[in-house]
Amino acid sequence: MIRLLHIEWIKLWNNRWSKLLLFGYLFLLTSIALIAAIRFDIGPVKFHLADQGIFNFPYIWHFNTFIAAWMKLFLAIIIVSMTANEYSYKTIKQNLIDGLSHADFLKTKVYMVLALALASTLLIALMSGILGGVFSDYTTPSLVFQDISFLAAYFVKLVTFFSFCLFAGVLVKRSAFALGFIVIWQIFEGILTGLLYWKAFKNDTAIVAAETAEQITSFFPLVSMYSLIKQPFTRLNGIQTVAKQVGETFENAYQTTAMEYIVALFWAGLFIWGTHQLLKRRDL
Repeated sequence: MIRLLHIEWIKLWNNRWSKLLLFGYLFLLTSIALIAAIRFDIGPVKFHLADQGIFNFPYIWHFNTFIAAWMKLFLAIIIVSMTANEYSYKTIKQNLIDGLSHADFLKTKVYMVLALALASTLLIALMSGILGGVFSDYTTPSLVFQDISFLAAYFVKLVTFFSFCLFAGVLVKRSAFALGFIVIWQIFEGILTGLLYWKAFKNDTAIVAAETAEQITSFFPLVSMYSLIKQPFTRLNGIQTVAKQVGETFENAYQTTAMEYIVALFWAGLFIWGTHQLLKRRDL
């Protein structure tokens, strides 16, 4: 495993654009901490974002993983470009000539996917722990670790999305077109989701049909990844207070369910299996 991961790391580190994207990703990820410095003092109005509770335990685990998940595109570009470059520079053929099997070649990619996802998860865990320790109003152990399961959801989300990117890179073999494929798939899922909800609300049993539409779309690849970490903003005390004043309540289920993990991991496994099948059947 170490040898195969080392092979992939050498390819990544010797690619200038991959290093640039990696450092850009690390910068953006750590810049979440800069949110704590946002402060507005306009006359009697004083606003400090850190005082709004976003860095309180256990909320910080939810907030940071949700925000960080949007930055995964940087790592996705690295995975797609590194995979596509194997075809452009014929390194995949050279690896096979040098003795790597198709399975070993795929393992180098999968190990890198797991390593990048794990490194990102550990960084978010470290950063959240530090920010929470500094700014949180609640530091009792039961609250500190209450929602730490969002880190597991974040890890699974990255692994599933990166597996999709790996599959796209092998399928299309050109980085720009592979990224375009991912965008097109996102649009396709969005259109299909919109059509399902449109049909749901056209009939008399709107509530039941809408629930059915939601259940169907939850099995879509990208939707299943997004569903692992729901939006955290309606959990904020300020938003809850405003909602109560206007007679609204938020009763969202924020925790990740076992079924959501299963669906996402199913897609991750399917993408990796599909990548293996493409590698075996193609004339490289």
